[in-house]
Amino acid sequence: MNNNIVETLIGAAVLAIAAFFVVFAYSTAGVTPEGGYPLIAKFERVDGLVPGADVRLSGIKVGAVTDQRLEPETFLAVVTISLNEDVKVPEDSAVKISSDGLLGDTYLSIEPGGSEDMLEPGGEIQYTQGAVNIIDLIGKAIYGSTQGQGKN
Repeated sequence: MNNNIVETLIGAAVLAIAAFFVVFAYSTAGVTPEGGYPLIAKFERVDGLVPGADVRLSGIKVGAVTDQRLEPETFLAVVTISLNEDVKVPEDSAVKISSDGLLGDTYLSIEPGGSEDMLEPGGEIQYTQGAVNIIDLIGKAIYGSTQGQGKN
């Protein structure tokens, strides 16, 4: 009988510790929904960009990517982002898809413009730069220098 009580107490302690670690991991992972206002940007390519990716301004996280969809008429990728309420973005700002190094995470980088008018919630960022395909760049670097040779 004593063994059953001890085993039950140890099992309860293990479950309590596991629950603590799950709550801790969830709270520090930044997966909790963030408040803010939505903006839209359209790109030709969004390779590697996923919902939940950071949106950064001057290198500081100011929001997150909330949705991606394909616009059937133009075949552009429509990305919806959520920006913190206290961050206002000028109308002539640009957004580009960047990454932390060669194998790092992909994120959106906002480059603020100089306009005094700010984008309203639900507004569209007009100036965008899509993702750069690393494999294409490597191919151009390797094979681009040999093109044009042997045509004498």
